[in-house]
Amino acid sequence: MALWVRFAHDAGEGFGTLENEAVAVHAGDLLGGATPTGESLPLAGLRLLAPVRPGAFIGLWNNFHEAAAKQGNAIPEGPLYFLKNSRSVIGPGEPIRPPAGYAGKVLYEGELGLVIGRTVSNADEAEAAEAIFGLTCVNDVTALDLLFADASFPQWARAKGCDSFGPIGPAIATGLDWSALRVRVALNGRVRQDYPLADMILPPARIVALLSREMTLQPGDVIACGTSVGALPMRPGMLVEVTIDGIGTLSNPYAP
Repeated sequence: MALWVRFAHDAGEGFGTLENEAVAVHAGDLLGGATPTGESLPLAGLRLLAPVRPGAFIGLWNNFHEAAAKQGNAIPEGPLYFLKNSRSVIGPGEPIRPPAGYAGKVLYEGELGLVIGRTVSNADEAEAAEAIFGLTCVNDVTALDLLFADASFPQWARAKGCDSFGPIGPAIATGLDWSALRVRVALNGRVRQDYPLADMILPPARIVALLSREMTLQPGDVIACGTSVGALPMRPGMLVEVTIDGIGTLSNPYAP
């Protein structure tokens, strides 16, 4: 298992693997062909960035049994998905901000993110599993009042694609068994979401396989696997923390 991060420091930006309280710096391509440089930088002197900048940022809806049962939703046979603005991505510690002039509800949604590591199209599940480079944390932030602002047209892209509405991080974990993990979300230290990923309706390999029938997935693309019960509005000044053991904690303040 390895934890891959991207970082900024005085000399610019770089990437590497987390090792205790330091980053072993690598060169090349994070998603393929990365090689260690031999340099190690103290983590305390670095600012972690979003570990990937996706070309396509895909989010699933209604992908957990418990949430489907609570909301009275039918169990889907395929992924119910939307495209999230890739420019909404921010990294650990960066503030989530509502759009200018918006005074409605803003929800957090803690989710598992899949990072694609190779080009995949019309794949079976075995090929799809091989195309997943690693796992990360995602906060799929939503401006709820924008989603249903027009009764004739639910605005998924608008409500979920605002600037800063795509926190990702703090790392990409490779070699981690997703099925044994839980997603926890805390607001100001109080846990509001805590659900097992084993409750997923469509597991990661099947998600990637089915999506690849309709769109070619490229290295760096991110798929947020959907959320379960407990997604609620945030209030300005709150700190929202998405934790998945083995990956880490994605922490972002919700700015006024």
